[in-house]
Amino acid sequence: MRSLALWFSLLIAAAGPAWSIEEPARLRVFASVLPIQTFVKAVGGERVTTEVMVLPGHSPATYDPSPKQVAALAEADLYIRVGVPFETAWMKRIQTANPDMPILDLRDGLRLRSQEAHDHAHAHEHEHEQNAVSTQQHAQERMADASSESAAAKEMEMEMDPHIWTSPLLARKMAIAIRDRLTALDPAGAELYAENQQRFDAELLNLHQSIQSRLAGLGNRTFLVYHPAWGYFADTYELQQIPIERAGKEPGPRRLSALIAQAKDTGTRAIFVQPEFDQRTAQQIARSINGRVEAVTPLAADYMDNLQRFAAILADANSVSEAKLPETGNLDPSADAP
Repeated sequence: MRSLALWFSLLIAAAGPAWSIEEPARLRVFASVLPIQTFVKAVGGERVTTEVMVLPGHSPATYDPSPKQVAALAEADLYIRVGVPFETAWMKRIQTANPDMPILDLRDGLRLRSQEAHDHAHAHEHEHEQNAVSTQQHAQERMADASSESAAAKEMEMEMDPHIWTSPLLARKMAIAIRDRLTALDPAGAELYAENQQRFDAELLNLHQSIQSRLAGLGNRTFLVYHPAWGYFADTYELQQIPIERAGKEPGPRRLSALIAQAKDTGTRAIFVQPEFDQRTAQQIARSINGRVEAVTPLAADYMDNLQRFAAILADANSVSEAKLPETGNLDPSADAP
C-alpha cells in the first residue's frame, strides 16, 4: 500500500508541470524618470516589469545611460519618454538598441508650456539700478551678459518644459495613455489595466483636490526655485515660479540683487532647490529675505507624498504675513561675483 502511494506521488510530480497554469509573460517597460516609472507600476500592476533610465540622484539633463541599461533595452517591450534633455542626445541610440521597440511619448496630446527664459527679475533689475547706474553703463552690462549667455538663453527659450508630471491633472491624462499602450501590447491584461488606471485616477484626483484646497487661500503665490522644474505645478494651482539660475548659470551680483528685490516686493519666502544642486546661492537669498531653503526634487518616486510635501512647505512659507522687508537686507553685490 505504501509503495502504491509513493508511486502515485511520483506520478503527480512528473505530470505536475503539464497541469499547472502558466503565468503570462510580463511586459518589460523602460521609463525615462522615476515618477513615470511610478505611473507605469500603478497602471501595469503585476503584468508589467518596469525599469527607470535616469537613476536616483542623477540629473536628466546630463545623464548617460550605462552599457548595462542600453543592453537591457534590447529586451524591452516599450520605452516611455517625456522629453527630458538626455533623451534628445540618446533617443537615436535607444532606438538603435531595439529598432522594434515602440516608444510612447507622454507629451503627445498635452498642452505644453515653454521653459522659462529665466528673465523674471529683469524689471526689478532695471528699477533698482537706474539711480545708481547710467543708461550707457547699464547697456554695456546687458551686452556683457548677452555675450556670455545669449546662445544658451536662446536655446532655453526654444525648449518646451518637459516636467509634465508635476501636475496631477496632467498625470491623469498620462495614466490613460499608459493604459492604452499597455492594452495594445497585452490585450489579455486590458481589464486589469483599466481597473488599475481608474484606481490611480481616483488617487490623483484626491491629490489634486487636497493640494488645491491647501493652496487656495494663499495671498502670495510666488516661490523661488533654483532650476525651473515646477512650472506645470505652478500653472495648475495659479502660482508663479521664479528661477534663480539663468540658462543653467549662477546669477551674477546684479541679477542676485534683482532677485532679492523681487522676492521682497512679492513677499516670497520659499526657495526650492533640488538635492543635486548647490544650495549656496539659495541660502544667500534666503538670508536676505528672511526665507527658507527646502530641498525637494520633482524626480521622487513617491509621487503622491512628494507633491503633498511640496505644497505643504509652500503653504507654510507663504503664510508669513510680512509683505515686504526693509531694503537694508540686500546683499552687497560685490560680495558675489558670477
